[in-house]
Amino acid sequence: MMEEILKYFPDLTPWQKERFAAMKALYDDWNSKINVISRKDMDNFYTHHVLHSLAVALIGKTRFEKGDTVLDLGTGGGFPGIPLAVMFPEIQFTLCDSIGKKIKVAENVAAQLELGNVTCVNARAESLGKSFDWVVSRAVTSLDNFLPWIKNSYRKGVVYLKGGDIEDEIDKAAGKRLLNPKNFTIIEISDFFSEEWFKEKKMLIISR
Repeated sequence: MMEEILKYFPDLTPWQKERFAAMKALYDDWNSKINVISRKDMDNFYTHHVLHSLAVALIGKTRFEKGDTVLDLGTGGGFPGIPLAVMFPEIQFTLCDSIGKKIKVAENVAAQLELGNVTCVNARAESLGKSFDWVVSRAVTSLDNFLPWIKNSYRKGVVYLKGGDIEDEIDKAAGKRLLNPKNFTIIEISDFFSEEWFKEKKMLIISR
């Protein structure tokens, strides 16, 4: 429920509250046509999808700057990009996914929420041919696969939401010389969000 969002972000504007409140009905409607979110997971929509996406906002509040550009790579139906676009209306978001039907959902939801700071692109990461200030993503693949896709795509940093043994993935990526381990910071999301579901969830920050 919306209460889960307000619990951690009590200072939302009326505009933000309206859009967060409207999200579930929009995704319920689309999910009846395209299975973009596991149907059994829709009962936990605000915790598993919206609040999880907003973990990135904990970093963004101190690091995103007005006018920054953010690429949400492997956005699926719009996560974490759409919740973040509501949270940061002054930031420009590009939501990218290689699966056309998923990006169609993200594009439609962004339009219905009247998010003028969202652009949706049906493409593979390697084909974008441009860089952004930040890249965000929710566990689209293993880290050693993900890093080559984005190596020329960001100027400031990456925020990657991941579960499981992220330390092992960092070791593998470092072993392949994809990035210096000193550039990685691991944050336990459960340090901020008390719901049991976040117990194994992590946020990886990669800096330049």
